[in-house]
Amino acid sequence: MSEALALPVPDGLVGERVDVALARLMGLSRSRAAQLADDGGVRLDGRILGRSDRVTAGWLEVERPEPPAAVVAEPVLVEGMRIVLEDDDLVVVDKPVGVAAHPSPGWTGPTVVGGLAAAGVRVSTSGAPERQGVVHRLDVGTSGLMVVAKSEHAYTVLKRAFKERTVEKTYHALVQGHPDPSAGTVDAPIGRHPKHDWKFAVVASGKPSVTHYETLEAMPAASLLEIHLETGRTHQIRVHFSALRHPCVGDVTYGADPVLARRLGLSRQWLHAVRLGFEHPTTGFPVVVTSQYPPDLAHALETLRSA
Repeated sequence: MSEALALPVPDGLVGERVDVALARLMGLSRSRAAQLADDGGVRLDGRILGRSDRVTAGWLEVERPEPPAAVVAEPVLVEGMRIVLEDDDLVVVDKPVGVAAHPSPGWTGPTVVGGLAAAGVRVSTSGAPERQGVVHRLDVGTSGLMVVAKSEHAYTVLKRAFKERTVEKTYHALVQGHPDPSAGTVDAPIGRHPKHDWKFAVVASGKPSVTHYETLEAMPAASLLEIHLETGRTHQIRVHFSALRHPCVGDVTYGADPVLARRLGLSRQWLHAVRLGFEHPTTGFPVVVTSQYPPDLAHALETLRSA
């Protein structure tokens, strides 16, 4: 083993999984901590530990992780990505499915940041190098509206607005079945799935997560919901409605019926960011932008309506 750090296990981490303990102890992402364990870089009192082993009292020897390589956004035009609004401070885009907000390790597909660069849009230099100007994100499999800061002032103001939950984020989701009640609030903490690292779940140790919804239309097999988010956890809508046993149609990762997804021609979750509202970071005037359903979601909805 190369040069290693020797760390006593704090009482508060005894009993935690190795990847969780390392992430908290060393400030790593959980995925990097897990990879470090997979590579044999973690020992407890001389014994090699795997990512899912439980930490006990003693001394951890951790191989010093190499700093992550910089991930740079390639300036590649993104087919279907439309600029809805742009001024000196910000740009709002309508993001198609299959596009990430910014580059990340392992992602080789198109990004919003790269698409803007290819279109000649210069964004704020604030933020981590791979996500400069990005003040919030949409999943790769979720389409709709996203705002990116162009000026440093706008970045600061918009980041604060999202943190303080003053931004109106409205989504439409087609979920299986009929939520009861037809309108309500889901207040349930979200964290990493205890068994599957790539998923999230409602867990007692998760971060506070609040989702408001109301039913816009009920069909025999599904319901069209309007959703407002107070918080912005990863996969929040998908996780909350999966926990209610009403997963987003097409979202097989979170328990949706694959037969229904195939019948509707869906290869992703039926989830779209339809409206974004916020105060302009410079003028203070209200800004509201809206987005129409993309063809795959519109087709699936019409197929259900006509069934």
